[in-house]
Amino acid sequence: MSKTHTIGLVTPQSTDRVPPEGAQMYPEVNFIPKGVGVRALTPEGYDSAWDGIIPAAEQLAAQPGVEAVMVAGTSLTFYRGAEEHARLLEKLKAVTGKPVGTMSSSVIEGLKAVGAKRIAVCTAYGDEVNKRLSNFLTDSGFEVLELEGFGFTQFGMPGTKSEKDIIDLAAKVHAAAPDAQGMLISCGGLRTLGVAKPIEDKEGIPVVTSTPACFWAAMRLVGESGYYPGHGRLLEQAGNQAA
Repeated sequence: MSKTHTIGLVTPQSTDRVPPEGAQMYPEVNFIPKGVGVRALTPEGYDSAWDGIIPAAEQLAAQPGVEAVMVAGTSLTFYRGAEEHARLLEKLKAVTGKPVGTMSSSVIEGLKAVGAKRIAVCTAYGDEVNKRLSNFLTDSGFEVLELEGFGFTQFGMPGTKSEKDIIDLAAKVHAAAPDAQGMLISCGGLRTLGVAKPIEDKEGIPVVTSTPACFWAAMRLVGESGYYPGHGRLLEQAGNQAA
């Protein structure tokens, strides 16, 4: 990394804090957080937080040295559909005047980077949000072969699942979709930095997960590769895919 970067990070939490994966993956980077307060993992729980995204991004972009703005929260950014997500990105570009992305655009970029069009999907969500994710992915050009979630609607509950829980769900979902070219594990609240490589080693397909993909994509917004070895194919191959 040629220099230290500063990146604004809109987060789903009600407090201004950076997910720990950011500091672990890219300790040299200054991530400045601004929380928007998702109330629940439901459409109603996202609504007030959605309204806070643009003001939060604008505030972050005005901070000294901020080079780009990333909006974390996969379900927060896909739940209104692919068209509304595209409009959100355009609004973010307009109000910040800087490179922007979302956790949803990050996982899309990640799946494309590993060449996975026919995918199996694991999530933290309940049925309604899972349905919206499936539609979002389909409208984004992917074929969803199988999708299963942990069924959470309460914000914060995804963090109660262990890495083993996630790896076990991935095995179940891949068994139901053996022809999948890759796997998405969706929800920034799931602790997934340590699961991609074990799942890849066991299942034999590339794995893209929300929070690592978000920080990887954030690095690419500021011209870095996002390379972070030992944690799955996307981050490992990133050294050859600088933006």
